[in-house]
Amino acid sequence: MPEFRQNLATKDWVILATERGKRPSDFEKERKQREPAPAYDTNCPFCKGNESQTLEPTYVWPAPDDWKVRVIPNKFAALDPNLSTTRSHVGLFLAAKGFGLAEVVVEHPEHNVNIVSMELEQVTQMLRACRERQAAISQNPKINLVQIFRNYGQGAGTSLIHPHSQIIATPIVPPHVRFPMEQAVLYYDKYGSCVYCDLVREELRQAERVIIESENFVAFCPYAARSPYECRIYPKRHEPSFVLVDDEELYELASVLRDLLGRVHTGLNDPDYNYIIRSSPIGDENTRHLHWYIVVIPKISIPAGFEIGTGIYINTVAPEASARHLRDVTVG
Repeated sequence: MPEFRQNLATKDWVILATERGKRPSDFEKERKQREPAPAYDTNCPFCKGNESQTLEPTYVWPAPDDWKVRVIPNKFAALDPNLSTTRSHVGLFLAAKGFGLAEVVVEHPEHNVNIVSMELEQVTQMLRACRERQAAISQNPKINLVQIFRNYGQGAGTSLIHPHSQIIATPIVPPHVRFPMEQAVLYYDKYGSCVYCDLVREELRQAERVIIESENFVAFCPYAARSPYECRIYPKRHEPSFVLVDDEELYELASVLRDLLGRVHTGLNDPDYNYIIRSSPIGDENTRHLHWYIVVIPKISIPAGFEIGTGIYINTVAPEASARHLRDVTVG
């Protein structure tokens, strides 16, 4: 029987239509196997030894001549850091120069690894690089939003297989980000608590969608998941911004993230995916109503006309079933 479900925080609706759902093995059959890649590619600008093909790094760990993580400006960025942020009108329409910052986090010196196969220390250092760059970029008075994300596979929007994630910073906080913030304020004004903290507590209480729980983090398929096997990682304690994660938590987060992606990799036969670190805009790092989290979206369904037209996504796999399958996966 189809069912409407509402996201407690954003007020978005989804439709669960599980009678149209597929088993994990069905998704596996539909995906083409990835071609094996070498550890080094002479044409890859991110490989160790090819540093001259990139711009000067903004962050290197542990040393420039023997790096393990490297953050570089994106040579093909959609935005330009040398423009102004002044708005202008074109008749009734509003415009602004394309100011912004875009960086690439090269997560590993080798070409053919991914987060699942990395050492835990390497995943931790990759997340630390993201945190440090978000904190540094946030000092720019022109920037109001820093977005960290990872595209894995062509179906998720990447063209280079070398392990990397991206950071894009803009002067604009778009409605897609602003509207959930406004809903969180309304919830706080009404109930006196953070909606995300309450959401996490409720997912832990119900337990049936929880995949991984550690001391400070929990990973689950949300009650109103928009797509099959959508997962989220939340800190248990109230933290509006990713920059507030301390080093001890970072190591724990790296473990949960690698474990979760390992379950997605094994349980769904290495699908393309996006993950996004959703964090408060600059200036809202200490608010009582926001909460950062990571959302992981395996690319095993495509939004169609109804979703695009209404914003109501149809999910053909119940999040309870998605979580149960990912919980049962044995990660090597």
